[in-house]
Amino acid sequence: MLESWKSLATGAMLPVIVYAIVLVLNVAVPGRWLDGYVRDAGGKPLRYHLNGLPVLILMIAGYVAAAHTGLIAWDVFYTYRWGAAIGACIIGLVFTFAIVIPAPPTGASFGADLYLGRLENPRWGGGRLDAKMFLYLVGAVMLELNVLSFAAHHVLSHPGHASPGVLLHAGLFTFFLLDYLTFERVHLYTYDLFAERVGFKLGWGCLVFYPFFYCIGLWAIADRPDPHTPTALLIVYAAIFFAGWGLSRGANLQKFLFKTRPTAKLFGVIAPAVVETGGKQLLCSGFWGLSRHINYLGEILMATGLALSLGYPTSLAPWLYPIYYLLLLLPRERDDDRRCARKYGALWEQYCRKVPYRVVPGVY
Repeated sequence: MLESWKSLATGAMLPVIVYAIVLVLNVAVPGRWLDGYVRDAGGKPLRYHLNGLPVLILMIAGYVAAAHTGLIAWDVFYTYRWGAAIGACIIGLVFTFAIVIPAPPTGASFGADLYLGRLENPRWGGGRLDAKMFLYLVGAVMLELNVLSFAAHHVLSHPGHASPGVLLHAGLFTFFLLDYLTFERVHLYTYDLFAERVGFKLGWGCLVFYPFFYCIGLWAIADRPDPHTPTALLIVYAAIFFAGWGLSRGANLQKFLFKTRPTAKLFGVIAPAVVETGGKQLLCSGFWGLSRHINYLGEILMATGLALSLGYPTSLAPWLYPIYYLLLLLPRERDDDRRCARKYGALWEQYCRKVPYRVVPGVY
């Protein structure tokens, strides 16, 4: 029993160490200063200090160096995964109360304020440390370390007989996170940044749910042997992932380009077409002519490819990740539809007639 408590305590310190290092790196590592979509009370765009990609690369390099020299075990995050999840949960709760309670109430109930937050864009040091961007970064780093360590545990547990699907899964997840931070500037124009406040949902979500739930499939499968998935199927699963990535990344890039350079062609080919009235415009060509939330379909396809790649299609755990996306994004699509209807009025009705499908072209 004592050893179990020691193991949990050791694990609980892992996110403390990782999150502290990421915080220091996020503030100290040079980055680009860019204007975002969100504006301050005076109408001036908020400026963001972006260095997510170099921070992630430094953290990966630090993990590899520490494991290679024997300072830590390659599968340290797997060995202490339960303690680490508990430690992250405590950090997430402390962060939630610390960021919400001192802020002025929004007029909603305390429970709503605690869950959704009170502050829209908490930031310090003139924007050098932005709460939302830090939360996404620290969640991405912890998720990547979990993925690498869980995959390492699988390789160590099955020497010479590691599952190619596990390695593919880890590779696709690493690509996903590197890509996300490569295009960090694009996400300054996404729903979370301009429509959400910082509370339990965003804070606990990024500090706990994002890094520990997203890898739930690998968490459950890491100990299992190679299921001998045919190579042809692994290629199909990777294709599903990259089809989703193409839709999600392409849609977000097109939206970013339209908001920053309204007349520019995406990839030099796709010209922007809009519906407009009263000086307001809505993009309805390219990816955004396929459905009103084509990026959501991309996210779901990526999650599906990741679940399938593990090679246990009848196991529930890998499917929890894509199921979560369905439960998250379909209600969000409805919420966003209502928000846009209030904001754009008749223009939104015109856009919906032009682009009738909500998420899946030709189906829904």
